[in-house]
Amino acid sequence: AKGEIASLAGAADDPRYFQISVPVQPGNSGGALVDERGNVVGIVSAKLSAKAALDATGQLPENVNYAVKSSLLLSFLESVPDVAAKLKEPNTKDESFEEVVKSAQAAAVLVLVY
Repeated sequence: AKGEIASLAGAADDPRYFQISVPVQPGNSGGALVDERGNVVGIVSAKLSAKAALDATGQLPENVNYAVKSSLLLSFLESVPDVAAKLKEPNTKDESFEEVVKSAQAAAVLVLVY
């Protein structure tokens, strides 16, 4: 789905998060937020409760969601040698939306926890 980074800070101006307008459905948490070149810029992490916002403000928000910034995760990933060896340099060439989606789908895996 397409959307935008609506704010460089999350709820209560939390600098660890982006506020995003990408539609988020149950089960999307943990999904990659990618830019127009296919680079991971965040991980979808939360959705604003429309009911809580309506109760607090009298207005019904649409597509107010949050993603953890990838910069917070990168230092952790770089500290794991097996993972660090597989990290790629950011893509700098423009790609079509379809190419970005195809690349993101190929890189994503389902993790089951029992």
